[in-house]
Amino acid sequence: MKRTKVRTLGAIVILALIAWAALPPSAAAAAPDDKAVNINSAGLDELMSLPGIGKAYAERIIEYREKNGPFKKLEDLLNVRGIGEKTFQKLKPRLTLGKS
Repeated sequence: MKRTKVRTLGAIVILALIAWAALPPSAAAAAPDDKAVNINSAGLDELMSLPGIGKAYAERIIEYREKNGPFKKLEDLLNVRGIGEKTFQKLKPRLTLGKS
């Protein structure tokens, strides 16, 4: 009987992992109640609330914005030193340009 319970539990875990893997990237990356961050006006603390963005990256985003003006499209964030495609894809569902 114990072996049957272990197999059943294993099957449930596998099915849960399959269901989680089938979620679209945007659904897995951002919960519905996550607030979008305006990268054209966000301060240091607000930028640091984004996944994977610490103080150094937040400072680089602000510095880039000050030197180059407001971001015209979200993909411009890839021009910030250290932010690559993988990080950008993780951030994208939580970003907005707002009013520039």
